[in-house]
Amino acid sequence: MTAAVEPPAMFETIVVATDGSDSVSRAVTVALDVADRFDATVHALSVIDTDTGEDTPDRRDELNAHAEDALDLVEGETDQPVVTTVREGEPAEEISAYAEEIDADLVTTGTRGRHGENRFLLGSVAERVVRICPVPVLTVRQLAAFEDDEAVDAA
Repeated sequence: MTAAVEPPAMFETIVVATDGSDSVSRAVTVALDVADRFDATVHALSVIDTDTGEDTPDRRDELNAHAEDALDLVEGETDQPVVTTVREGEPAEEISAYAEEIDADLVTTGTRGRHGENRFLLGSVAERVVRICPVPVLTVRQLAAFEDDEAVDAA
């Protein structure tokens, strides 16, 4: 009798990049769903953009608090443990570097849905992550209110 061989897990480590905005909320949901399906470790990453030109102690505290709030939102969406990290720097570069450092299998990021002539644009951070990240990137478009209602009706 031959022992069954289990296939390797497709995703063991998933990074969800978050800034706490509405355009990321659906990406968080998708990332957590994928993690549940593959029993993957979730890393929530929020990057404080240091290239804003507003580097005062009060502003730094405000940005840090906002990043922590964004990570709390991810943790609040799941019962599974989430590794949370705040980094400072250029967001796309930090997301890509972090994914490489922890040997991630997937990075998820939100993107604003664009319509009309801008429909092919992902958003500056998401587009740059797709271009430079050494691991696969899943971009998840936030649904418009009417699309969200249609998705609920279809379920």
